Amino acid sequence: MAEKIIVTSALPYANGPIHFGHVVGAYLPADVYVRYRRMCGDDVHFVCGTDEHGVAITLKAEREGTPYEAYVDHWHTTIDDTLRRMGIEFDVFSGTSHHRNPHHRALAQQFFLDLQAEGYLLEKTEEQFFSEALGRFLPDRYVTGTCYLCGHENARGDECPACGKYLDARQLIDPKCSLDGSTPVLRETTHWYLDLGRARDEWLRAWIESKRGQWKPNVENFVLADLEDLRARPITRDLPWGVPVPVDGADGKVLYVWFDAPIGYLSISRQYWTDRGQPERFEELWKDPATKLFHFIGKDNITFHAVVFPTILRGAGKGWILPENVPANEFFNFEGRKFNTSSGWMIPDEAIADVPVDALRYALCTMMPETADSDWTWTEFQARINGDLADNLGNFVSRTLRFIERFFDGEVPACGAETAADGALYAAAERAAAEVREHLSAFRFRRACQAVMALGHECNRYYDTEAPWTSVKTEDGRPRAAQVMRVCVEMIRAFAHLVAPVMPTTSATLFASIGAAGTAPSLDAVGARPTEPGAIPGAPLTSCLPRFTDARGQEKAALFTKFPDQRVAAEEERLRTLREHMEAETQSETPEPTHDPVATTIEFDTFAAVDMRAGTIRRAESHPKADRLLVLEVDLGFETRTIVSGIAASYAPEELVGRRVVAVTNLAPRRLRGIDSNGMLMAGDGDDGKPRLIAPDPATPDGTRLS
Repeated sequence: MAEKIIVTSALPYANGPIHFGHVVGAYLPADVYVRYRRMCGDDVHFVCGTDEHGVAITLKAEREGTPYEAYVDHWHTTIDDTLRRMGIEFDVFSGTSHHRNPHHRALAQQFFLDLQAEGYLLEKTEEQFFSEALGRFLPDRYVTGTCYLCGHENARGDECPACGKYLDARQLIDPKCSLDGSTPVLRETTHWYLDLGRARDEWLRAWIESKRGQWKPNVENFVLADLEDLRARPITRDLPWGVPVPVDGADGKVLYVWFDAPIGYLSISRQYWTDRGQPERFEELWKDPATKLFHFIGKDNITFHAVVFPTILRGAGKGWILPENVPANEFFNFEGRKFNTSSGWMIPDEAIADVPVDALRYALCTMMPETADSDWTWTEFQARINGDLADNLGNFVSRTLRFIERFFDGEVPACGAETAADGALYAAAERAAAEVREHLSAFRFRRACQAVMALGHECNRYYDTEAPWTSVKTEDGRPRAAQVMRVCVEMIRAFAHLVAPVMPTTSATLFASIGAAGTAPSLDAVGARPTEPGAIPGAPLTSCLPRFTDARGQEKAALFTKFPDQRVAAEEERLRTLREHMEAETQSETPEPTHDPVATTIEFDTFAAVDMRAGTIRRAESHPKADRLLVLEVDLGFETRTIVSGIAASYAPEELVGRRVVAVTNLAPRRLRGIDSNGMLMAGDGDDGKPRLIAPDPATPDGTRLS
C-alpha cells in the first residue's frame, strides 16, 4: 500500500558555497531515497531551502557592506545551482527569510508562542557584551580578545582558533568589538530557553528508546549519549536580522537560527502547497500520524534533528508528526582532509567538467559515509568510473547493442527457447532487485550500488560463457545467439530499472536504447519475462549512447568513458604541492601539535614476540550483549578466527565484510560478554576519538606476518 512520506534535506546555510562533502552528507542520499520511494508508488513530498538567518550571515554581510537580503539571495542562487547540477530534484527549494518565504516568520513565531503556552520555555536574564558605540548587544562572534585559557590574542567570543576550546565571551581578556574595534561593556539582557530536560524526563527518552534498532547505529549511539547531558538551550538572540521574538518588551531580539531553521521545513512546505492552491494539504501531511518524516543530514546536525526539533514539534502541542528516521551520514573528506574551498583543498570544477552527472552521483554513492567517516581519493573515483561503470555496466551494454546492430540488422530478436543459463540470469536479476530494495530501504546506498554491479559481472560472465560471436556464424547456432541477445536486452531493461534512483539519466538512456523510452522505472519489473516476446524493430540501440572522440580523433559511442590516468596524476600532484604549502604555513604560524607521549622504550625481543598478521574480515555482526562490541570472523589465510572488537561506534557490521585488517594473533583468548575472542585488531583513534582500523598493504596476502 502506498505511504505518505515527507523527506527533508538539511537547510544549507546561505553563507558560502556547498561542496561534495555537503552533497554526499544530506542531498544526494535524500534524492536517491526519494526516487526509490516514488518507484515504489509512495506519495513523497521532498522539501529543502536555504537557512538564511544567524550571526555568521549578519557578520559577513555587514563586513561586506551588503544588505542582508542581497547577501542571502546571492548564496541561495549559488547553492540552488550547485544542487541542480548534481541532479537533485526537490519539490520545492525556498528559504527562511521573509522576502523569499512569507510563511516562515508567522509559523516560527507561532511555535514560540505555542511552546510558551505549554510551559516549554524558560525566561532568563544574563549579562552580555553591549557596544555603546553601535548601540547594540553583540553576539559572541562579534567579540574578539585574548583567550583566557591559552593566551592566544585573536580568540573569538565563542571559540579560540589556537586551542580549539569553546569560550565564555565574558571572560575574554581585553575584549573588542570586531565591527569597529571599540571596547564593549557587559549589560543585562533577557532571553528565552527551550526546556529540553523536561522533554527528556516526560517523553523524549522513551520515544528515542523506541527507535532502537530502527535508526542507524551512529545516530542511535550519538543521541543516547546526548540524553545524559541535556540542558535548556537559548532560542533567542540580540540581532538585527531574523524572526522577531513575538512578545512585548523583546525589541531587537530574534529567534536563534537553530530554533527557526528546522521550522523552515514546515514553512517551506506550507509555501509550496499554498502556491499550488492546495493549502489544506500542508496540515494533512504534517499532522497525519500515518505520514512518515525522514530528515537527511550530516552528523553535526544529529542533536538538532533527533532531540531538539522533536521537542519543538511535540512541545507545541498541536499534533505535528515526529521523525520516523534521521539517517544522518558521517563526514565525507577529501584525500585525508576536510574539504576547504578557501584553501583550494577541494575538487576543482575543471577536473570533472566532462564527467557525466550520473557518473559523479554513482561514484559519490559508493563512497558515502553512511555510518563512519569516508574519503574521496582520485584513485578510488577512477576505479568506480573505469571499473564499475565503463568496464562492467557500460561494457555489457555496448557489446550487446553493437552485436545486435552487426549480426541482426539492428532488430532486437524475439524470445526463443530458454535454457537453464538464461533462467539463472533472470533469477540473478530478481535477487539484485530484492537486494537493492532492501539496501535502499535501510539507507545503505553503497551496498545497493554493489548489488547492481554484481549483476553486471553476472551478465558479462553469461555473455562470455555463451559466446554468441561463435554460435551466430552457423545456421544451427544462430537461434541460440538470438536468444542470448534477447536475454541480454532484458538485462539492459533490468539495469534501466535498477539504476534509476542513483543514475536517472542513464536509466532513461537504457530504456530508450531498447525501444522502451518513457518507461516508468519499477523494481517489481526486474527479472520478469517479457510480456511482449516478439522482436523489437526500430530500437535506437547505440545511437542513444553518449558520443565521444577517442585518442585517434574518431567519434564513438559508449554509455560511460574512462577517467584517464594522466588526469589522476595531475590532480594528485596538485594536492601534493598544496599539502606541502599548507604544512609549511602551519609550521610557521602555529605551535607544534600536541600528541600522545611515546611509550617507555622496550627491547627488540619484546616487540618481536608480538605476532601480527594480515587478514580479511569475512563476517561481522553486533554483539548480542554489548552495544560497543562487534563479533568478527577474520580470515588469516591459514585459519579463520573469531575476534571481538570494540569498534561499533565507528563501523556498521555490513561495512566491514571484505575489509583488510591487521590482527594480533598470539594473545591469550579472552571471553568478552560471553563470547571468546581469539585475537585483537590493530586500530588507532581518529580526530573524533573513535577507533579507526589499520589495514595492511593491499598486496600483502592474508596470513603474512607483519613486522
